[in-house]
Amino acid sequence: MQIGGFDLGIIVAYFVFIVGLGCWCGLRKKKTEQADEYFLAGKSLKWPVIGLALFATNISTIHLVSLAEEGYTNGLAYGNFEWMAPFTLIILALFFAPFYIRSRVTTLPDFLEKRYSRASRDWLSLLSIISAIFIHIGFSLYAGAVVLEGMFGLNKMVSIVLIAGLTGLYTIVGGLLAVVVTESVQTLILLAGAIILTVISYVKVGGWGGLTEAIDPHLLTVLRPHGDSSGIPWYSIILGYPIIGIWYWCTDQTIVQRVLGAKDENHARVGPLFAGFIKVLPVFIFVLPGLIGLALINKGILPPLPLKEDGSADAAKTYSHMITNLLPVGIRGIVAAALMAALMSTVSGALNSVATLFSYDLYKRWAPQTPEKKLVRIGRIVTFFAMLLAVLWSPFCGKFPTVFQGVSAAICYLAPPITVVFVVGVFWKKASSKGSITTLVTGSAMGLLIFLFDFTGGLKSLKADYPVFEFLNFMIISFILAMVCTLIMVLVSLVCSEPLTEEKSKLVWKSFREPLEEKGWPGIGNYKMLSAVLALMMITLYVVFTWFVG
Repeated sequence: MQIGGFDLGIIVAYFVFIVGLGCWCGLRKKKTEQADEYFLAGKSLKWPVIGLALFATNISTIHLVSLAEEGYTNGLAYGNFEWMAPFTLIILALFFAPFYIRSRVTTLPDFLEKRYSRASRDWLSLLSIISAIFIHIGFSLYAGAVVLEGMFGLNKMVSIVLIAGLTGLYTIVGGLLAVVVTESVQTLILLAGAIILTVISYVKVGGWGGLTEAIDPHLLTVLRPHGDSSGIPWYSIILGYPIIGIWYWCTDQTIVQRVLGAKDENHARVGPLFAGFIKVLPVFIFVLPGLIGLALINKGILPPLPLKEDGSADAAKTYSHMITNLLPVGIRGIVAAALMAALMSTVSGALNSVATLFSYDLYKRWAPQTPEKKLVRIGRIVTFFAMLLAVLWSPFCGKFPTVFQGVSAAICYLAPPITVVFVVGVFWKKASSKGSITTLVTGSAMGLLIFLFDFTGGLKSLKADYPVFEFLNFMIISFILAMVCTLIMVLVSLVCSEPLTEEKSKLVWKSFREPLEEKGWPGIGNYKMLSAVLALMMITLYVVFTWFVG
């Protein structure tokens, strides 16, 4: 791409503004040196900031790059990972957020200790730190490097180190307050850039009619039949997504830390629901552009994609290819800034959660009298080393078929034991501490073995040699792992039963109706009304894009 002076000025101005804003947020308050202020923003976050920060932390260059790649290759099928999210955000708002706020926990492992035991807390802390470094940060850095290489010709490792350094700077200085403030701004930049590219490409292809005449209509559907080339038929979505969705949106420290910093219970409920409404957009502004890119190439409006070494089209370059060939000078700079916003917001959120987990759940356990300022200093040191590990790991993320499929597979093998321990613990009073730690350790070991088997090509060979296993994909495997973990949890809890203490009983819902007894805000801001509207809207979208489109 030819970078004009105006484009470059926009990109540089973005970096200066975001890094400066993040550092200013961290330095302007003397209270920042207090641990609660640094890690949880003093529990002062309101619902708009929570919702925007949840969306910004979730959306990264993985979404801009890989969802466009999936759109080019498989149409809207991978949009399920976006449109199923609002349903789990409703679960967070209704069932989990109230417990988190009432128990006044700093981290989710802290919650697990209150419900089960110290051993469960330690194990979840370790898993959460690993997932933040290797999934949230590592894959995001690699996806960002891919798009920067495609747009500007920058070496991947140079891009990774540059973005890691700038993001780490304001995260180390400012803590969660800096993270959520910059995330709110970055969300707006991200949406603006993505919408600009979508609108321009949509006009170029000739609107909906021009799109449908240039592609196979079934690519516009989201729920696919068995044997579909996308590899994720409808039943794998229905069975597998709740497992990874509840882990990601309801129990993962990187995401839920914004809810833990909420001002009160109502803000903690409404913030995720606000994020749920925004999650409608990614299918239209991240996945659909890839499909439009395919239509533009089929029509000859865009040149073909660059080729890989094996002679096939390099679909990973879809987004940068469209930026290069569709956007005028100046607008390219805005979209490039949007890409950086997506990357930096995810990385900064994950870094802050790693610092919080290590400082509170690991270090403070061994040194409970640690002064507040020292705890913050330790968090900053941990942030630096977490970023270093992620930089070293990120180049290996290119070994997967696509970045999005790689990160999805990693989540599917990690999530089942954590999801089971939280869900069973919150709804079943007989769930025991021994059942919890046995499930976490056993489930994690099984997930690791399957991940290594898949990473080295074993799963692909198994399906090729034995067609009976053709139905297996990472979503189905996640569901099977969850069922095994549930069996382990129930059996061990029944065999090794223990009395439910008064403190633990406060962290178990007596019925599914109990979480809805809280009246909430009056009018349109009521969490019950918002949940119903969001659920109805998503069901309508699924009906339209399964039976009436394509």
